[in-house]
Amino acid sequence: MTDSSLLNSELELQQQEELYQQLLLQTMGQMQTENPDSKVIRPQPGMCVKTLTEPDKQKVFINICQSHAVPPPPELCKEELMELLQSDDPSGYRVPMSLGEPHTEVDNSSQGCTAYDVVINQDFFQKCQKDPLFHQFIILVCVEGLENKYNLELSRDWKVLKNRKFLGSVGEQNIRTKSKPVIEELQPQESKAAPAKRPEFTLLVEPPAGDPEYLVAEIRLPGLPSSRSLVLDVGEDRLVLTARPSLFHLDVFHQFLVDQDSSVAQYNSSTQILTVTMPVASS
Repeated sequence: MTDSSLLNSELELQQQEELYQQLLLQTMGQMQTENPDSKVIRPQPGMCVKTLTEPDKQKVFINICQSHAVPPPPELCKEELMELLQSDDPSGYRVPMSLGEPHTEVDNSSQGCTAYDVVINQDFFQKCQKDPLFHQFIILVCVEGLENKYNLELSRDWKVLKNRKFLGSVGEQNIRTKSKPVIEELQPQESKAAPAKRPEFTLLVEPPAGDPEYLVAEIRLPGLPSSRSLVLDVGEDRLVLTARPSLFHLDVFHQFLVDQDSSVAQYNSSTQILTVTMPVASS
């Protein structure tokens, strides 16, 4: 569930997501006509895996979703999987999947984090749920797929959330219906969007006088219906924000050193302002 601090209500969240998806589908309408080998799907939640980036220990959540639109991998029994994992080249077995773009969310501790949506075949997902070896295998495949696509290094000390199948809200993905030979990933198609704009923003120091305790960024994002499309990266002295699809992009440096782990982001859909509160470590 999305943290209530980002939205006014669950109903508002649903309305905003529907509006965003309508706008997204409109931008992809021409692309669908020109590329009949692709289609838009809305996958079903499967399981949510929590891990960390290395070496900076940033929280990452992997939403492993399921859909019959994604083709299944070749049949593999448990004995064959064990042999595969013990072989010198386990990469010879490919699992078709769709890797979505990162999106910013808020965890149960009201801390900002990054989530990725990965979609695999529904029958294969159900098979992996029934056997612990396959269960760990599909998580490893998704982790490695994200690492390869986004140049990440993720911890293998992951945790599957018991009471949550998805962090955020389930969005639509555009996937190919006809795969290329020996394909591992179904790439979401990129729309031909206008160049991203630099949004208006202000940086405030709290308190205004004396030793600074917080650095507050207020970023105006007119026309953005939901925080679902935001990708936020808070560095020690840098703030990078991207609003998909190619709506806004902001990359600024500041004079303070902030506590990245304790920083919190909140999006007000009424004012369409993103507020990022960053505790100051030192000036």
